[in-house]
Amino acid sequence: MIRFTSSSIDREVLARVGTVLLCGAPLVWQVVLLFSGGLGANPIEALTRNLGEWGLILLLVGLSLSPLRRAFGWTMALRRRRMVGLFAFFYICLHLLSYVGLDQFFHWPTIWADIIKRIYITVGFGAFLLLVPLAVTSTHRWVKRLTYRRWKVLHRLVYPAALLGVVHYWLMVKADITEPVIFAGILAALLGTRLLPKGSLEHWLSNRTTGAGARVSRRSRPLNRPGSA
Repeated sequence: MIRFTSSSIDREVLARVGTVLLCGAPLVWQVVLLFSGGLGANPIEALTRNLGEWGLILLLVGLSLSPLRRAFGWTMALRRRRMVGLFAFFYICLHLLSYVGLDQFFHWPTIWADIIKRIYITVGFGAFLLLVPLAVTSTHRWVKRLTYRRWKVLHRLVYPAALLGVVHYWLMVKADITEPVIFAGILAALLGTRLLPKGSLEHWLSNRTTGAGARVSRRSRPLNRPGSA
């Protein structure tokens, strides 16, 4: 049974507030840029792309929290995973709403034609559909209703969703693909950590830490010069 002291509760509240502020800051900044003319000649396109990019960033951040907990024992970070994931879905919803409402003015025939004809929109819409059941079932009540084993299997949809999100971004970029390549590399690394045998990541980091400590210890030893004894 977990017992929470007043100090641990205070840290939990601070962690939640900090997560909300950090995850909400990009949206506030986009609003500031929108109304100050800082989004360039095509602000709607820039806003739509930026919202989608932040959704993908937060999705990757959410995927990184479990490896960080395994590697460094950051249980506090792991408890922020659901909130970060919901913020990622929130940004992706805004990304979709910006395209549907601000770009296409809710003209559904054009929107459906884009989904069918433009492959990057098809892929992005597929990623969104995969994330919907994850956001709906993110509460503790759904964990109990589905049982933890089934809930965990369902939430593995985040992996193909993230993959489709990176592909969507890659196909959408017409010239410089530097950022999509970076996102793809980060996603590949995060997925790779899940293929490692249990405990191997912790063992590797432990060996690295031990080796670094031994090197520092050897360097800090005084040298025995001839005749100094």
